[in-house]
Amino acid sequence: MESHHIFSTFNEEEVKKAWARSVGMASPARRVKWTAIVLTCANKTHTQALQKELEIRQAKGYIDRDVILLTVEDPKSNVGSGGATINALLTVVEFISARKGYTVINPDVLEDAKILILHHGRPYGYDTCGRVFMTLPVHHASPQYDGLVDTIDTYLKIFTEKLAVKADPGVWIGSTDMLLSIPIDAEIPWEQSEAIAITVPSTPQYCKDHGVFKIDTQGFVEDILYKEKVGNLESCQRSDGSVPSVVGIVYFNEAVAGKLLSFYMKPPLDACTYMGLDSGQPPLQLSLYFDVLLPMTTGLSETDFVSGERSGTFGKPMQQESSESRTNMALARSLLWKELHGYRMRTCMVEGGSFLYLTDLASEHKKMMLACPLERCGFKDLIWSNIIHSCMEGEGQVDDKVTIINSRLQGEVTVAARSVVSHCDLHGRINIGRDSVITCLNVEEVSKKKRTINFGEGLVIQGYHIYLKTLRTSPYVLTVHGRFDNIKAPSWKSTSSFCNEPWLVVLNRTGITKEDLWGTELENDNQTILTAKMFPVFHATDVIGLREILWLQGQLADDGERTILKRWRTSWRLSLEEIQTFTDAGKIFEQRRELFYNISNHEICNVLTKQQHKGFRNVYNSASVEGYSQTILKSLDEVASSTRSPGIAARTLANIADVLGCMAGNKGGLRSGPAANKSWSKAFGYLEAKDLAVGVAALAKERERWLGRPDLLVRAARHYEGAAQILIRQAVMTAKEFFNPQQGTLPRINKWVTAECPARIDISGGWSDTPPITYEHGGAVTIVGLLINGKRPIGVKARRIPEPVIKLEICSDTAESQYVECKELSDLEDYYQPHTPGALLKASFVCADIVDLMSSKSLAKQLLDNYGGGFEMQSWSNMPTGSGLGTSSILAGAVMGAVLTAGGKTCDPEGLVHAVLYLEQLLTTGGGWQDQIGGLFGGVRLGVSEAQLPLKVEAIDLQVSERYVQKFSDRLVLIYTGKTRLARNLLQDVIRNWYARNPHIVTTEDALVMLARECGRAFTDGDLEALGSCANKYWEMKKRMAPGCETLVIQRIMEVLRPHSLGLCMAGAGGGGFMWGIMKEPSSKDKVEKLLATVEGLEDAVVYEACVDQSGLSISIEE
Repeated sequence: MESHHIFSTFNEEEVKKAWARSVGMASPARRVKWTAIVLTCANKTHTQALQKELEIRQAKGYIDRDVILLTVEDPKSNVGSGGATINALLTVVEFISARKGYTVINPDVLEDAKILILHHGRPYGYDTCGRVFMTLPVHHASPQYDGLVDTIDTYLKIFTEKLAVKADPGVWIGSTDMLLSIPIDAEIPWEQSEAIAITVPSTPQYCKDHGVFKIDTQGFVEDILYKEKVGNLESCQRSDGSVPSVVGIVYFNEAVAGKLLSFYMKPPLDACTYMGLDSGQPPLQLSLYFDVLLPMTTGLSETDFVSGERSGTFGKPMQQESSESRTNMALARSLLWKELHGYRMRTCMVEGGSFLYLTDLASEHKKMMLACPLERCGFKDLIWSNIIHSCMEGEGQVDDKVTIINSRLQGEVTVAARSVVSHCDLHGRINIGRDSVITCLNVEEVSKKKRTINFGEGLVIQGYHIYLKTLRTSPYVLTVHGRFDNIKAPSWKSTSSFCNEPWLVVLNRTGITKEDLWGTELENDNQTILTAKMFPVFHATDVIGLREILWLQGQLADDGERTILKRWRTSWRLSLEEIQTFTDAGKIFEQRRELFYNISNHEICNVLTKQQHKGFRNVYNSASVEGYSQTILKSLDEVASSTRSPGIAARTLANIADVLGCMAGNKGGLRSGPAANKSWSKAFGYLEAKDLAVGVAALAKERERWLGRPDLLVRAARHYEGAAQILIRQAVMTAKEFFNPQQGTLPRINKWVTAECPARIDISGGWSDTPPITYEHGGAVTIVGLLINGKRPIGVKARRIPEPVIKLEICSDTAESQYVECKELSDLEDYYQPHTPGALLKASFVCADIVDLMSSKSLAKQLLDNYGGGFEMQSWSNMPTGSGLGTSSILAGAVMGAVLTAGGKTCDPEGLVHAVLYLEQLLTTGGGWQDQIGGLFGGVRLGVSEAQLPLKVEAIDLQVSERYVQKFSDRLVLIYTGKTRLARNLLQDVIRNWYARNPHIVTTEDALVMLARECGRAFTDGDLEALGSCANKYWEMKKRMAPGCETLVIQRIMEVLRPHSLGLCMAGAGGGGFMWGIMKEPSSKDKVEKLLATVEGLEDAVVYEACVDQSGLSISIEE
């Protein structure tokens, strides 16, 4: 069994489809702007935990930030769905009134309010957190946050994005006892009314166990039938034989909601609110459907309603009521009729919709989890899968037909077909039989005995955290029963079973007696699995739990002395009903979260060490909301300190920076900024010295001092990105392996060596050559070398001179030349500071091994001993700063070519490409390889690099015909926008998003590499139109990689030229500098100049002569 990870293979067609999806701008779906969302809760001990769950969803953006969230406990037990609704409405209106500045409850706030009330409902036998927080086999597609998806999340989406979109302000009430599925293309035929019940078509056979609306000739609800015989439902049938089913969702407009609100001050109805109970009223139980909605129907008489003939849980007469209670309910129903009968209720039939009632049958739950009907809703931001956020490692076997959610299976864990495993942490040799439901089970490996744990077929095994108030403790309790068991069926019935065996067989096998389970006073009809004191919680001397569960299910035999039975009898036990009552919801939610982040940590470490293309910013954002950031930071520290790869370590440190940024949220300032605070210098020093483990530990120690405020977190993140840059430099420096200069002829003293290079434009694929992308993803760039105004614009001259010094001159067309003279080794030591005058030229002497800064010999002695004198060098570039034509890297290539030749060494262009990669890391400026390929090779080349270290680059000659090269040159236009390109922040953002494996960035990188190859084919085929299409696609991809690179000036130029061009693109990263285009007509320079002159704001734009340079680097030696 391998670790479960989902990622797509690199396929050209899939890449194209993914790119098309990523750039498609779908119109945003209409959403309801809720005023408040309320969750009612019958168990007051759960209120705080449920409120936290709602607030976490709001913090993650799943619920709008300004929505009021309330978890409202029922004022007393058994107030009914109607009483809970009225109490919740009172509470939320009181809250809204206070927020709006009123000092009393003001019903006027309902005029523009949209309120959603969800009922938590009764305990659910197959999820320890109940139906509303049952985790589903689906995950979020959002790149912003991650987390488990529960049924409440789908309820909220169905209400917010489908059902309530067309409704006026009012109150929506939803039961969570069922799943409502609405297909993505289903129409909601909304007609505004006073009260509206949502319904879907169903069969009479299914609805005989549930509810059906009977509709009169005018379209109003005539009656609500519940648990009627199939024959009685014929009067409700539609023409197709279906019936309008009750799905537990109803809407009240402002008038009806106001009327319900008024009940809080109308005895005896006030007794179902906290205010009535606080005033001393006896509790009142009201059904939403048969006490609140039924008076609005047209087919019921007042007499029948007030008499209670249609009251009760299922619309039947109430049983075993006291005389006082019957009188009180009659008064309440009389008032309800008087207040509500004047309103009418309609239904909203959602054709194509369906519902599934969540029953107490394990077989139904398992069926639902294996093929969830909610998948039909088609929410685009939810992805369904049978395995969700789970880690499976080891030699076990997991059948394809299973559902596994938020679980870790390590060792020899086998899961047979059609089983459901959720929130489990299983280690060791464990066999789970087919058709089983396993929830919240924790099993640690017994390393000494290596014993196999077998769970039989068709079992339901659950782990509960319960809270015992009197003992102030939260023990972990295991329960078991069979999927065919009816947990509410009396044990005396012949069909009743436990663990799928008849009760008599179970009692004979175990030695358990009925008195052990139910005592002597419980009525036979109440002796069920639900009430049996079956499950051990404490024992005075022994550890209990898993052995007893295995024994109860028949997988572990007792010994001759009945040791297990004796231990079971002498333990303190609870029934399943009691366990569900004592459930510690907060502890269970926390256990789920802890397991979620343990699995996340495992996957993060696995992805980083295996260098897979998956990002975790959504996890980091979620961890910052849920309090698990420190756990993740520690795991990342371990990865960074244990790897030997500078590439993996760099990515890991960048991920730590992301975690810190997520912890800061939007409160700490911009992520880009300085990273040279002296407090971090010690840690940086260790990294520079390649002492990775010590460096990572020093970073972590310093980090602890920066966690107190958002601004400090952002500054710490910047320093972690700075640390990552150190390791990126070390990774790129592996390219030096492919720089192998050979000994040549030493030119005569005072004879100039001149090196000149063309500029370059990137035709497709740029950004894929940028470290770390180039060695983590692999790169491909189509590049063309250019003569500008008929000349090579970039050059260097170098010569040996008698004096043992190094003289440098940096020439400029726009400013005075700079002169630097180096007489001592210390004069060269600032070569790594890129803004120091002559830094590039100084670094070239170090890179070419002409000067050894670590030598005990002085600079003068090194120069005299090895070269008989010093060196003089001049450099120039006739292109504007920030041109986007690759001048900096090309100049570095020319400098290396000149200094090597002047020093009597030779190196081919391919070696110089790698030398520039190394040189730019010495300079700490970074940089990719496309520029130097274009400038050193010239012509039309396809540069490629594999996803590996050491970094190796290949320049492929596309062998384009002279005729087509000329045709391309004739149509080429090169325009200086008049604005300097500012690539630094663009580069930082791209690298940051790459390290985060932003899905759009990864998809775009795939597409860039494919486009570069497509562009290469267009060149070799001589297809200008295809080339123009590539140019346009390329610009769209650049904008995707670096949003903000298209300025207003660029937009204006492109708008003017687009009708006259086959394709347009900015050179380099964009944001300024040069634009190039392929025009429809040849020799279009004059035409382009005239077009640009007509547009205001383009006064600084200049059109240059440009054509393909076929030669690349040219080196000549003065005679």
